Amino acid sequence: MATHPIAFGPAGIRAARNIEAARLASRLTQRQLAERCTTLGRPMTSNVLSRTERARRRCDIDDLVAIAAALGVSPLALLLPSSAADFATAVSNGVGEGV
Repeated sequence: MATHPIAFGPAGIRAARNIEAARLASRLTQRQLAERCTTLGRPMTSNVLSRTERARRRCDIDDLVAIAAALGVSPLALLLPSSAADFATAVSNGVGEGV
């Protein structure tokens, strides 16, 4: 058993940054996004979301899918390199609705 936490790799850090960028582009607070995730059946607190966005907590696949659905984007959009401008465009165009 590992005695040290596994370090975040580039994909984990990118996902954390993309989650924050997508949330900000959607004009949601961490509390609002956490409430949306909870409503979708994945209980989450704003503290958990804050730690996820700061890459202080790993985002498991179930969290990633719930966060993407709550933001109205594809989970893939949270994993791939992107910019805040791309998220703003995707959100305003309704990309990912019904995810």
